[in-house]
Amino acid sequence: MEPKEIIEKCKKEGVAMVDLKFCDMPGSWQHFTLPVSQLDASLFDKGTGFDGSSIRGFKPIEESDMILKPDPETFFMDPFSSMKVASLVCDVYDPVAGKRFEEDPRHIAQKAEKYLQDSGIADKAYFGPEAEFFIFNKARFSQEQNSAFHELTSCEANWNMSDEEGIPSDGYKIRAKEGYFPVPPLDQHSDIRKEMVAEMEKLGIIVEKEHHEVATGGQAEIDIKYETLVKQADKLMAFKYVVKNVALRHGKTATFMPKPLLGDNGSGMHTHISLWKGGTPLFFDAKGYAGLSQSALWFIGGMLKHGSALVALTSPTVNSYKRLVPGYEAPVNLVYSARNRSAAIRIPMYDNSPASKRIEFRPPDPACNPYLAFAAMLLAGIDGIKKQIDPGKPAEGNIFKDGNGLPTVPDSLKGALDALEADHEFLLDDGVFSRTWVDSWINYKTTAEYDYIRMRPTPSEFILYYDI
Repeated sequence: MEPKEIIEKCKKEGVAMVDLKFCDMPGSWQHFTLPVSQLDASLFDKGTGFDGSSIRGFKPIEESDMILKPDPETFFMDPFSSMKVASLVCDVYDPVAGKRFEEDPRHIAQKAEKYLQDSGIADKAYFGPEAEFFIFNKARFSQEQNSAFHELTSCEANWNMSDEEGIPSDGYKIRAKEGYFPVPPLDQHSDIRKEMVAEMEKLGIIVEKEHHEVATGGQAEIDIKYETLVKQADKLMAFKYVVKNVALRHGKTATFMPKPLLGDNGSGMHTHISLWKGGTPLFFDAKGYAGLSQSALWFIGGMLKHGSALVALTSPTVNSYKRLVPGYEAPVNLVYSARNRSAAIRIPMYDNSPASKRIEFRPPDPACNPYLAFAAMLLAGIDGIKKQIDPGKPAEGNIFKDGNGLPTVPDSLKGALDALEADHEFLLDDGVFSRTWVDSWINYKTTAEYDYIRMRPTPSEFILYYDI
């Protein structure tokens, strides 16, 4: 939509407020709201100011003045407000420099798309994320100087069999690792997921399917149709917004935390990727391995070469590495394979038509910032094509049981950040990312997350060590 159309639509529909949203460095939407009387052409042209020093990963206090400019193509009506509210996703600008803020995650994603087009390799990169999540009845947690705990309750889980916390003893409970595709009444969140889908489609997010996932305790997956990089990142932010707010509407709580439960499956975000040029898919060759073209194999080569550094952006939390554990069928092996879900890169074989040929990168999880994660995946693949990086032979057989000796992703956030420190030049091509940004990311993730957690004793340590 054009700004003029948005202004007219808001008048016609009696919109009261305009919500401006943008993404911080870790990957959460931030927002503030204006009365609709402030919505005019100048808002799109000149923008409106905010304090960048109060946003994670943005500016120090001495450089705090920043500007948001709404992107009119992102307009939607917010379904979770008590009054009529129009919502717009914004780009971040530096008013002193008079240009885009280089470390705005959305700007990094936009630069990645432009870099692809300027390379001549392709004009479009499509991304199809499969973001998994949990719906719990309640989530309680605390960390004090002398105590720590977390507690999750779920109407579906076999560890909630009593009437405590208002959970009925109906006998319909899902055992660990038996949550894939059960019908109601075992699947007690079917209506909630359907409502999530309905709200997403109102926002222009095309949903392909929804279902219960493998874990007990309300694990879910909603698959959305592939889209170009920036548009898909915008949609994934809206996707998470819908999931959390619909859950809250039903008195539940939803989380995209990768590994909230011990002894059951974690939540991944397997991401499908393909390149196109002039309307032609570039990853298909009927004679290639699993129907892949040479360009697709080189793209895979780049992703595998940079895989250890990539996960610092695609699996970016301490908790991510409680999911990416060797020996538990997790996609930790930096190899590629047709159909095999233990490989970091799987080639789906459901449909071997040219338009459907794609690769699936399996280590990512939904705690990532999608703008940064998609941009990094694309840059790794472009590096592979430019340098014609050989991915080696595909892995065959049972990688889960017979994968000893295969390269793997790091086993901790610290290991991933060390890998990123050693291997980040591919991110700097054409200034998509900057060395300053890489340093900021490593510093933030080390101090605000890794050090924060490693300095705190946990209940498990008391179980192991208290009686020493």
